[in-house]
Amino acid sequence: MQFDDQGDLDTSQVDDRRGIPGGKVAIGGGAVGLIAVLFAVILGVDPQLLGLSSGGSSSSSSTSRTDGEVQQSCKSGADANKRQDCRITAVTNSLQEFWRAELPRRTNTAYKPAQTVLFTGRVSTACGPATSAVGPFYCPGDQRAYFDLDFFGELSSRFGAKGGPFAESYVVAHEYGHHIQNLTGAMQKVGGDRQGATSGSVRLELQADCYAGVWAHHATTTPQASTGRPLIAALTDQDIAQGLDAAAAVGDDRIQKQATGRINPEAWTHGSSEQRKAWFTTGYRSGDLAQCDTFSGKI
Repeated sequence: MQFDDQGDLDTSQVDDRRGIPGGKVAIGGGAVGLIAVLFAVILGVDPQLLGLSSGGSSSSSSTSRTDGEVQQSCKSGADANKRQDCRITAVTNSLQEFWRAELPRRTNTAYKPAQTVLFTGRVSTACGPATSAVGPFYCPGDQRAYFDLDFFGELSSRFGAKGGPFAESYVVAHEYGHHIQNLTGAMQKVGGDRQGATSGSVRLELQADCYAGVWAHHATTTPQASTGRPLIAALTDQDIAQGLDAAAAVGDDRIQKQATGRINPEAWTHGSSEQRKAWFTTGYRSGDLAQCDTFSGKI
């Protein structure tokens, strides 16, 4: 994965809260509690309403920091080629540039910019307080995608992914897929259908994987308004393989097998490894949002 060295990084799209206390978060129920909180923040439900967290503020800063490390260190594509936080910034910029043009063109829905929030340990959001244990998530309440960068190390050490820059980019693109679903109303289709191999939750997650693939298809041809050139200069087959490997690593069946030695499709919330790979591939090969309709027919 290679960025244009002379490309501009727009750090106003990133709220760098690393090192800032996020408020007290108390989570009950062990792994079950963590899964429930993750569910809540993805679907826009305040975890406090479910009795899963207490303390801390559920509010979210309305403006991004202007003095974070990202703002100080991430200026160009050359920085993105060297630093992880600058790379996440560059991917965020590329995603926003693509969806700003593509969403209204294909769906007649205006694109509203989201924001990437980098944090450590714990964070307050409009969906309630959360810890890094829930992994990356999107909060519809404040239209922000939250990432503790330590998760990308866990993607390899805990989930067995090979890792790499595009594995990280796939995760960011998936969360921005949820932002697109929030804008188009697809997120509201889930309702209470939150578990099972054909549930609304699984369909939502697979569609976000597909949207990540659609962006990847166009990433090297989406020009920056400031330079007229794509910020992402090159994606190789190896890069795409990293994304597919990451998608497979977080499949419900693989996670269940690792945790319990058994696979229970009735408890799925995100889809199997093969499904996640297949829907990312559908988006990547077609580059067409219309091919990402996971809510109709078989998945």
